[in-house]
Amino acid sequence: MATDFFEHQLVARKRTSRLIGYFLVAVALIILAVYGVATVCLIASSKGQVNVGQIWDWERLALVSTVVGIVIVAGSLYKIATLREGGSAIARLLGGELVNPGAATPAQRRLLNVVEEMAIASGTPVPSVYVLTEESSINAFAAGHEPGDAVIAVSQGSLDHLNRDELQGVIAHEFSHILNGDMRLNLRLIGLLHGILLIALIGYTIMRIMGNSSSSSRSRSKENGKGDGGAMALFLLGMGLMAVGYVGVFFGRLIKSAISRQREFLADASAVQFTRNPDGIAGALKKIGGLAAGSQIQNQNAEQACHMFFGPGVPFWTEAMATHPPLVERIKRIDPSFNGTFPTIDADEVVTVAKDERRGPPLQRFVPDLASARSLAPNIGRAPIEIPLDPKQALASVGTTSGEHVAFASTLIKSLPEDLAATARESFGARAVVYALLLDQNPAIREHQIRIVAAQTEPGTAEEVVRIAPLVDSLDDGARLPLADMAIPALRQLSIRQYQSFRGAIDPLIRADQKRSLFEFTLQRMLLRHLDHHFEQRPPAAVRFQSLRPLVNDCIRVLSTLSRLGGRSEAEAVQDFAHGIQALGLPSHEVSLAPVQECSMVALDRSLDRLALASPPIKKRVLDACATCIAADGLVTIAEAELLRAIADSLDCPMPPLLSSSSPGSNHEGPSRAASIRASN
Repeated sequence: MATDFFEHQLVARKRTSRLIGYFLVAVALIILAVYGVATVCLIASSKGQVNVGQIWDWERLALVSTVVGIVIVAGSLYKIATLREGGSAIARLLGGELVNPGAATPAQRRLLNVVEEMAIASGTPVPSVYVLTEESSINAFAAGHEPGDAVIAVSQGSLDHLNRDELQGVIAHEFSHILNGDMRLNLRLIGLLHGILLIALIGYTIMRIMGNSSSSSRSRSKENGKGDGGAMALFLLGMGLMAVGYVGVFFGRLIKSAISRQREFLADASAVQFTRNPDGIAGALKKIGGLAAGSQIQNQNAEQACHMFFGPGVPFWTEAMATHPPLVERIKRIDPSFNGTFPTIDADEVVTVAKDERRGPPLQRFVPDLASARSLAPNIGRAPIEIPLDPKQALASVGTTSGEHVAFASTLIKSLPEDLAATARESFGARAVVYALLLDQNPAIREHQIRIVAAQTEPGTAEEVVRIAPLVDSLDDGARLPLADMAIPALRQLSIRQYQSFRGAIDPLIRADQKRSLFEFTLQRMLLRHLDHHFEQRPPAAVRFQSLRPLVNDCIRVLSTLSRLGGRSEAEAVQDFAHGIQALGLPSHEVSLAPVQECSMVALDRSLDRLALASPPIKKRVLDACATCIAADGLVTIAEAELLRAIADSLDCPMPPLLSSSSPGSNHEGPSRAASIRASN
């Protein structure tokens, strides 16, 4: 039976527990080894006068345990603190350079397109993209604490030697690590193992100090006519600590191997599932085998991150210590016909990138003035389209994607006005894009919103909002939220002051019409949730609730709010609520629909925040109940479907877009056309 997203999360938690267990065993062995080194040094300093008490002493063991424990814990905590920024810290550590969309080469532009497609297809925020410009090998990695701060990094060799299908296979492999929760474990590995490596660094430092002072020590010894037992003991201590430290590195590699190898097979299989193209990832693996540089990473910090790479980034001593399965075995699992012969790849031959073709004629860039803001409102009154939704299928899609979703994302991105897509990819324009998405369809309200932007944001922002508003208004409903997702990497580049200004203008824009549409709630919830985590550098929340009981009131509040969407009658709301409660597994006679006054935005936000602290099995039940409640009649509007995705995102359960025969959509459901939730507290 296939393992779903929620089971993967439980497996990831078990791997974390196993990692801590391995780490504690390694620390215990290191303590014993350091105790042995300290004992030898003590014997050496006593000029060979040994008694049994010097060989084993509980006080010495306690002292060694305390000192070694402090050093390892301090080293690990220090490294974890330096990685608090998430994936971007790892990318820079390995020599990565952030790709600037405005100055991207054709190969980098292709990479950005592939990453955007995969992010939209999987329902995750678009990661920032880095290139390891000094690496001629074929490799890549995903890094971060959670999808909201994830980055994708690829080597220059990957850009030079992989065609689009092969690059897509590699990126799909890395998105599997993002979706399965592997990134967080990878960062913990780096942090914990750094403390072990610190023992070796201390030993190396002691040996250097002793080496520099060896001449003067020998001179003093000759004058005194005595041997310097203390110097010898220090030298032995340094050498012993260095040896013990590198034995710790050996244990670290074993730990990485034990945790990483099977995940690579899973990620390879997921890449085939995501792209429906086994030739893509298989071709990339074959090119690694045929390229002289292979997948080796030359950066001096590669050892720390060797378990994160697409291919083995550093050489290994034995097969048992390899962080990745054998290359031939990986290929044969994807392509059983592979005979073990790799193609010869010329390091100087670079794959030609075809010009990106966009649908439709090029758009003219125009700049209407602020006075024309009233005329920018499109026609109102188009009925929202509805799409079928099977709650069980929606739940099964969490944490995965498919070839159909990737094709949808590719078509959607190509359908965007080129000027609008380019604007969303740079930090100034990205803010304007979000503001334009929040513009009301009522001309008077829209004019008031433009004045809010002019008063609360940087000079020129209001003019940019007015300029792109017609392009935003022309979008299909299904393209509006993905456009905001595409703006996330650029918004991450804002300064703290710029982000606070940007964030502060969003709520006044939403409240300008005294109500909050489903689209507005969805956009605000998904966008600010990920950006707040990035700018505040908050660690991922730990699981606090293993049972549904303390969360029952939150579930009632969320399901009651969903049941009252779109102005449903009281009888309809009660019926939809009952369906949700049944899916949740609660006795219907023990709970009842919450009154309207309790179904506020603030209450909904607070309840979603608490539900995010639940264990994966509880989240699965909650999400099933929400999907059942929203789709009680089997149909949902695009705004309701996106609200369900926002709820899933709030629970750290990425859900891909819900596809219909008309995707990416042919109708419009702007903020004032969608069903609304009360904006009051």
